[in-house]
Amino acid sequence: MQGKRVELVERPGGFQALLPGEYGKWKDGTWYAETPNGHGANLSRHDVTEHEDGTISVSPSILVSNNTGPLWHGYLTRGIWREC
Repeated sequence: MQGKRVELVERPGGFQALLPGEYGKWKDGTWYAETPNGHGANLSRHDVTEHEDGTISVSPSILVSNNTGPLWHGYLTRGIWREC
């Protein structure tokens, strides 16, 4: 899935909801993303590389889980989402 970088707009209590595949950097420098299946990801524990074209690459892989197990696991490379 082709992702989309967006500017995070402040709302009461945080920033606007992201749509699946979107990612952006908050005013404190923390990157956030919405996985292709619609789960929020805080990327503060990842290395994020910004590319000249505005896309990002994230490492290690992005794993969103809860007490029932993985909800999404994959990669965001140059703005393209790829599931494991």
